[in-house]
Amino acid sequence: MARIKEPRVKMPEQEPQRRINDFEEVNLGLSMELAQQEARRCLQCKKPMCMEGCPVRVNIPGFIGAVAKGDFTEAAKILKQGNALPAVCGRVCPQETQCEAKCVLGVKGEPVAIGWLERFVADWALTQETPVEEQISIEPNGKKVAIVGSGPAGLTCAGELAKLGYEVTIFEAFHEAGGVLIYGIPQFRLPKEIVKKEIDSLKKLGVKIELNVVVGKTVTLDQLIMEEGFSAIFVANGAGLPVFMNLPGENLKGVYSANEFLTRVNLMRAYRFGEYATPVIRGSKVVVIGGGNVAMDAVRTARRLGAEPAILVYRRSREEMPARIEEVHHAEEEGIVFEMLTNPVGILGNDGGWVKGIECQRQKLGEPDSSGRRRPEPIEGSNFVIDCDLVIEAIGTRANPMVTQTTPDLKVNKWGYIETDETGMTSKPGVFAGGDIVRGAATVILAMGDGKRTAAAIDAYLKK
Repeated sequence: MARIKEPRVKMPEQEPQRRINDFEEVNLGLSMELAQQEARRCLQCKKPMCMEGCPVRVNIPGFIGAVAKGDFTEAAKILKQGNALPAVCGRVCPQETQCEAKCVLGVKGEPVAIGWLERFVADWALTQETPVEEQISIEPNGKKVAIVGSGPAGLTCAGELAKLGYEVTIFEAFHEAGGVLIYGIPQFRLPKEIVKKEIDSLKKLGVKIELNVVVGKTVTLDQLIMEEGFSAIFVANGAGLPVFMNLPGENLKGVYSANEFLTRVNLMRAYRFGEYATPVIRGSKVVVIGGGNVAMDAVRTARRLGAEPAILVYRRSREEMPARIEEVHHAEEEGIVFEMLTNPVGILGNDGGWVKGIECQRQKLGEPDSSGRRRPEPIEGSNFVIDCDLVIEAIGTRANPMVTQTTPDLKVNKWGYIETDETGMTSKPGVFAGGDIVRGAATVILAMGDGKRTAAAIDAYLKK
């Protein structure tokens, strides 16, 4: 029987004063006892609204019910049926605005901790001698599908197609698989070992991964179809080109895009202090511009690399910040300085061409803009300077044109993102696309939803 009045369990965390000095994971995961205690809070609704909030349609009551009974093997099987990367999603997906936002218990109290339970089950499954993937019977159908990019959309699509019997090959431009999961998300939020284990699980399904292959340069989409014999292609190479504000002084030494900064730290191992000679500037006073999850990742990373202070500059108020509530809370605990209602107008340099400060202007909130958030408006005469030696811009990314420029019959919109129909099919027959290269910047779970839906569409297309 559900214990409705029981409070939601608390996630054990590493202490703030300790974690600012390392890159160990902040959230430590639920114990078996806490997981079962939380799972028993689930009402097992006949019409589970939580599933409607899940982009990959995981059977949430099913796996949580199995956890409550202590049947973790069954919980893992149910979870893996709907989610190819549950250990990843349990850590980085915004459950508070998706599945947990639909939980009935959240109407008058706290919703079931669906994300934490997902992480618990996934982590438990990764420790078992006989993985769930080895228990799946697959009958090859003789058809080959290529995936461009090994981020969340590509990995999810690959896993779904592999289970349907397709011979799947992922082509990844970097020297490690994982896409944004590896180069974009810090170790303290998503350990690289977890991503690697999830990818190993896909390999057990038969998925092949070719590294250091830049589709659009090393090989084109047409060559994959005409010369390599792939029956269909799923393009999921993300949107990795950074966007800058075009501020005066942006060409000074000590100005990074968040994309470059995080890639150097994550992919080139700068978080392994002293073990790797990573070419990355470790500023003592760092300003990060932006209010999303990437900005939060960048400023918390800078703090761990020794920045004091590490300052977040955002042009709107706290209420308008798109970053996850949990990440903002963790940042506050770690001593991040928030300069809200503040907009940069120029970057200042010294005689040597290095950053020495950033000039900002105070803002006030006006009427809502097209995003539904109140528009920031400058306050005349409010300019001031923040001393710093490193500036990181985290205001978004745009589409990388590498694939589209070498595939002229692939239709794109005015921003360079690939256009698709409702099934994910592009203007080029047999070529599908999803994730950030279609949506622009999106969450991991939305990209995974694209991968899962498109896998079903590719299967339907190839069966015709």
